[in-house]
Amino acid sequence: MNPRPAPPIIRVSLLALMCIAATAFATEPKPNFVVFFVDNFGNGDLGCFGSTLHRTPHVDRLAAEGTKFTSFYVASGVCTPSRAALMTGCYPLRVNMHESGTKTAVLRALDKKGLNPSETTIAETLKQAGYATGIFGKWHLGDQPEFLPTRQGFDEFFGIPYSDDMTKDKFPNTWPELPLMRGEKVIEAPPDRDYLVQRTTEEVIAFMERHKARPFFAYIPHTMPGSTAHPFSSPAFRGKSKNGDYGDSVEELDWSTGEIMGALKRLGLDERTLVVWTSDNGAVNREPTQGSCAPYRGMAYDTSEGAMRMPCVMRWPGRIAAGRTNDEVCSTMDLLPTFAALAGAPLPTNPIDGHDIRSLLLGDASAKSPWDARGFAYYRMEQLQAVRSGGWKLYLPLETKYVALNRRTEPAKLELYDLREDVHEDREVASEHPEIVEQLTALAEKVRAEIGDVDRPGSGQRPAGWVENPKPLLP
Repeated sequence: MNPRPAPPIIRVSLLALMCIAATAFATEPKPNFVVFFVDNFGNGDLGCFGSTLHRTPHVDRLAAEGTKFTSFYVASGVCTPSRAALMTGCYPLRVNMHESGTKTAVLRALDKKGLNPSETTIAETLKQAGYATGIFGKWHLGDQPEFLPTRQGFDEFFGIPYSDDMTKDKFPNTWPELPLMRGEKVIEAPPDRDYLVQRTTEEVIAFMERHKARPFFAYIPHTMPGSTAHPFSSPAFRGKSKNGDYGDSVEELDWSTGEIMGALKRLGLDERTLVVWTSDNGAVNREPTQGSCAPYRGMAYDTSEGAMRMPCVMRWPGRIAAGRTNDEVCSTMDLLPTFAALAGAPLPTNPIDGHDIRSLLLGDASAKSPWDARGFAYYRMEQLQAVRSGGWKLYLPLETKYVALNRRTEPAKLELYDLREDVHEDREVASEHPEIVEQLTALAEKVRAEIGDVDRPGSGQRPAGWVENPKPLLP
């Protein structure tokens, strides 16, 4: 039996209320976005994720006032492809940023390759919605003019175009001095690396002060802890931690977080700013090893959980629940479509891989990951090495040259782990769950068909940018 229609006066009242609500939503200020994306920093390096060595009160406060995401992934265990995925919302292999122009894992100084200017970045997406955009720190997606962030949607750039350890003393016959840039101009070469975090922090705050009257996107890919055996920190932090120079740099990064969060509050922007704090990949295996990816197996470079499963905190007062932990699978690739939806910006016309995860950020605790249906793929360069759906992770047989650094068997074979119960991947259970193996193998085949695999181009791949005769950036 159909319910009786509402009387005309009630229908009119309901319509009026809907119009009022729609008008209110339309006039609500667009949120600012602040993304901290530190360099080579493991899950176990933050107090709120279990560190007892590092004092990180400011990031810990973000976690207490926001949500910790404990199954948050980057798309690669190394810098360049991980950053390409965040910028484009795509697997690195889709946009041909899975390797350098010389087929190494990351772009180097004077690389011929870079992020194709035809790709739509997160900065370009937000600019369409009226956002001011700035990047402060390490770019690492191409050092030739056509690949610089100012050609990829960023209004402002202060930082270095590649890793801070790519210095002239390593390859003196070919590499230039490490350039520090403002916009497209080199302002110092080389800069004093001890002060990069401090100077970057000052630049971020100045950017927010200049643009406090309009929505902005501040992307903060800090240069530290970095790839060097002895991370750099300013004298104010040197020798102050319980974990050597690595710990000093971690605590300076936490200081930077506190300074930027304090500026947001001072400027009256705190309540309408979504802050994301995460890392580009796990800690590297330095000698002595100081970074921690605990409780996960492995470190940077491969497809272990330690390499790709990052500490992540998101905070937006009144919108993202405070003090919550969310273990649903999500990724840096999700930031572009999620920010676009929150900003009212159109998505790129080219296909992307990330998902709108507003339900995980803003919904109730029962919201499920959109990655479960498709599967999250773990790539090392052009090799698909594993896939995850729900709590299950399936490692795939690999080409010998692509065997992950932290696998226990060689040659590699199918291995299944229940990550909800076994985060360190100690108990292999493929023989106990053949139906899960079959399900995840089918998901892997779908990923291979679209994104690709070794000697198997995917139908959805697109070219990177290319410069035949790269030239050094000069002051």
